[in-house]
Amino acid sequence: MAGIQQDPLVIGGTTLGSRLLLGTGRFPSPFVLQQALEASGAEVVTFAVRRINLDEVEDDSILQHMTDRELVYLPNTSGANQADEAVRIARLARAAGLGNWIKVEISANPRTLLPDPIETLKATELLVREGFHVLPYTSDDPILCKRLEEAGAAAVMPGGAPIGTGLGILNPYHLGLIVEEAKVPIIVDAGLGSAADAAQAMELGASAVLMNTPIAKAKDPVAMARAVRLAIEGGRLSYLAGRIPRKKYASASSDLEGNMFERQAGEGAQAWPSMS
Repeated sequence: MAGIQQDPLVIGGTTLGSRLLLGTGRFPSPFVLQQALEASGAEVVTFAVRRINLDEVEDDSILQHMTDRELVYLPNTSGANQADEAVRIARLARAAGLGNWIKVEISANPRTLLPDPIETLKATELLVREGFHVLPYTSDDPILCKRLEEAGAAAVMPGGAPIGTGLGILNPYHLGLIVEEAKVPIIVDAGLGSAADAAQAMELGASAVLMNTPIAKAKDPVAMARAVRLAIEGGRLSYLAGRIPRKKYASASSDLEGNMFERQAGEGAQAWPSMS
């Protein structure tokens, strides 16, 4: 825990104590969402702007259950097909008092919901110029992630797998490359399915994880929220501790020197009985 406390997550100048960002969709009820939020310890919540009543944000059915918490709102542009649409959604969210954070999410294919790389990069460039803290959701392409960082993204959010699939991290090699090259937080977003996937993301060096469906659609969302919270803490601490290198062959964990069965020079007896 001491290692975690000395290793804060900073996004857009904001220091966060939790490395779990929580999506708010698909929960069985607002009450379960509230309980899961408490169990998760998350300080950043994301939601589609199209699901928010922008005329009366304070009375919205989602946000009204979070008024007693100090949270960072991360509205997202889900539903946008082009950069111009995403920019318009971001402007509406800021005008409604939802802050300067925006998750750029632009999907061109309704079946895979994979992010459009060209439109995502374009929207990121435009919104950074307008003073937004942009967190673009993108594919796990190391080159594209670097381009988004260079465009001024406050954090970059590569998907582990297509949204809602629960397939986990399909390409850990790419994620490792992205983390290695990044100078901004890398947040694994989309496609995770369980606490184990969250731990893997953290052990690969990710700065944080964004989850929605794996928690909201679990048999017990509140228990899963707590499990993910613990997995992220454990995974991050494991990453900081430094894992042992992988080896092709076995190596003894105990020193063989002084082994009572070791054959001594000049002795006729064998260390182990012959099976012949």
